[in-house]
Amino acid sequence: MKTLVTGATGYIGSHLVPRLLDAGHDVRVLSRNPDRLPAAWRDRVEVSRGDATDDRALAAALENVGVAYYLLHSMDGRGDFVARDRQLATRFAAAAREAGVHRIVYLSGLHPSGELSPHLGSRVEVGEILLGSGVPTAVLQAGTVLGAGSASFDMLRHLTERLPAMIAPKWLDRLIQPIAVDDVLYYLVRAAELPDEINRSFDLGGPDVLSYREMMQRYAGLAGLNPRLIVTVPVLTPKLASLWVGLVTPIASGIARPLVGSLMHDAVRDEFDAEQLMGVPPDGPADFDTAITRALRDVDPQLWIRSLGLVAAAVGATALSGGLLTDPGSSWYRRLRKPSFQPPASVFAPVWTSLYALITTAAAATIADAREAGRNDDADRFERALAANLALNASWSGVFFRGHAPVPATLVAALLALSSADLARRAAPYGPGKAAALGAYAAWCGFATVLSSAIAVKNRRRRQ
Repeated sequence: MKTLVTGATGYIGSHLVPRLLDAGHDVRVLSRNPDRLPAAWRDRVEVSRGDATDDRALAAALENVGVAYYLLHSMDGRGDFVARDRQLATRFAAAAREAGVHRIVYLSGLHPSGELSPHLGSRVEVGEILLGSGVPTAVLQAGTVLGAGSASFDMLRHLTERLPAMIAPKWLDRLIQPIAVDDVLYYLVRAAELPDEINRSFDLGGPDVLSYREMMQRYAGLAGLNPRLIVTVPVLTPKLASLWVGLVTPIASGIARPLVGSLMHDAVRDEFDAEQLMGVPPDGPADFDTAITRALRDVDPQLWIRSLGLVAAAVGATALSGGLLTDPGSSWYRRLRKPSFQPPASVFAPVWTSLYALITTAAAATIADAREAGRNDDADRFERALAANLALNASWSGVFFRGHAPVPATLVAALLALSSADLARRAAPYGPGKAAALGAYAAWCGFATVLSSAIAVKNRRRRQ
């Protein structure tokens, strides 16, 4: 009989399929976009084109299937993912029962008892729906999965690499039992061989129990980074925390917020039956350091530092040159008639300092994320657009304060506002936080254009 894998374009699914093939399974995958399936194994599987929300496509995919892997979730930031996951699991459970599937295997999350975050609560609910389907089901509950490309691992490494010092939520000290992706895949494959009478959940985890703070410090050491300064406060909600996660990491906000929310709970094993019923990985369970060392073979932990250094140098040079050219104490500037909406002089320095910090962070993150995704052309184009923007930024001060030319300065400010908006547009595919940061810069440049224009109009008859 066939082995069906849903979610085969996802991180776990794309790594599970070749493991199943190597174990002798005749694999079928259900995919809306077969072209997105990894080329390494696409031609070795049967592809059933369709969507799991389509009953006919689901029935066709489940025909003559012995084991069905349910690796679907709706955590994409669009709408109520809890309700969508409930409906999706209910539809899949009914279709699997109707098709005579022998076993369902589902990957869920480690969790404590009691009230849970929406993310973990939904994972638990989906597991309960599948367990009650009438089809023998194995629900494997894993904590943070350590492997290059895993959303949980990517959030851990990007926060560690990009924030040498941070103010973080107090629940960063909750306990987690992470597990290497290779060990998760081992248990997913073995779960297909469980006896028919087994219909239950299993806890999975590696040998280490650590806080997220400890995981970050351990990652920093293994990646050759300096120890991180982490100060925890009790006031950062998951929503607020996910905003800075979205700014400095490539994790989409629709995924970051649920992941951040799940850190409010301990994620530690309560039982160890998986080893007794499914054995242990051939080399034994990988500890945290081993799992991270394996993952580091496929990532460049220094990429962010290089990107940040490049951008910080350019932004710093712009700020310095603009500051040297600016002269608000000159007699020419003091004689100018100014509009009523011009902010006090004391406002400009802190605003520009904040904006330069946002530009540096968002631009460096955009460049690093583009290069990590293999989109070097995007990164190169963004760097060129940033260089043009910073040149306009510095030149405005020269044209206005040194050239005593409000009209040309207004034109420069308008070009700067358009350039800044273009940077926000280019950053948007790499996260709304980055686009928002550069959008704030564009908004201020737009205000500067209006202000420059008003000054030019008020002083048009004066000799410059």
